[in-house]
Amino acid sequence: MAQFHWDPDTYLELMRAEVPDYERLQDEVASAGRGVQTRRILELGTGTGETALRVLPCHPGARLFGIDASSRMLDVARGALVGHDVQLEVRRLEQSLPPGPFELVFSALAVHHLDGLGKRDLFARVYDVLVLRGRFVLADVVVPVDPADAVTPIDSDGYDKPDTLADQLAWLASAGFVTRVAWSCRDLAVMVGDKVF
Repeated sequence: MAQFHWDPDTYLELMRAEVPDYERLQDEVASAGRGVQTRRILELGTGTGETALRVLPCHPGARLFGIDASSRMLDVARGALVGHDVQLEVRRLEQSLPPGPFELVFSALAVHHLDGLGKRDLFARVYDVLVLRGRFVLADVVVPVDPADAVTPIDSDGYDKPDTLADQLAWLASAGFVTRVAWSCRDLAVMVGDKVF
């Protein structure tokens, strides 16, 4: 996915064109967070607010804290999320996370911009801001076992850094999460990490 996807005017159209099963991925993120009693939710990579619009109806009364590296994307998200209790700020995934505690943390199509070390560091920090019995829902592009399943365009300049599903599940487990795959299709996956200890 090329860096020009940061243009909020074309972002959603680009995602739908380049990411097979984009709509299904969004719905699976919302579904994977159901059943968690929430007051405070953190989204990593809010973008234009598309994922939050799917997740928030499942958690009435919850407050969303959203971070994104692009102020322009967050400007669009603020408009899209009018009527919801949200606090959005410009912050990179590599920076410290907003102070918890949170009952739910979710992210869609953002974490693959971090390398393996960055992902492992982020997973540990997410674990730290979650309450006991909190949940992390991670939806992203992964390196598939079968190369023929790599259908999502990846930026050749190193901006996109997907890892295998197996590696990411292992890194989540090493951070302390009990993990499962909620959904996967070709090179997309929705992973769930529950904080039970």
